[in-house]
Amino acid sequence: MYFALFYEYVPDMLERRVAHRDAHLALVRKLHAEGRIALAGAFAPVDGALIVIRADTPAQVEAFVKEDPYVQHGLVTRWRIREWSVVVGG
Repeated sequence: MYFALFYEYVPDMLERRVAHRDAHLALVRKLHAEGRIALAGAFAPVDGALIVIRADTPAQVEAFVKEDPYVQHGLVTRWRIREWSVVVGG
C-alpha cells in the first residue's frame, strides 16, 4: 500500500533547514534503501514536500513523521497523510 505524505514548511525553510538537513536526508535515504520510501522531494518554491511511502497502515507513516528531524525541530508546520491508489507503476 502507498501513502502520500504532504509537508508544509516554515516560510524561512531554506535558512532553517541547514542544521537539520543531513539528518533528515539520512533518514529518508535509509528508508528508501529499505524500500519503504518510493519517492521524496521538495516543491518549488520550497514551501513543502511530498514523500511517497510504502506502508501497511497510516500509523507507520506517522511513525516516520515523528522520527523526522524536520518535524522534531519545528520546520514542518503541518502534514497530511493520504492513502494513494497506484494505477500505473509501483
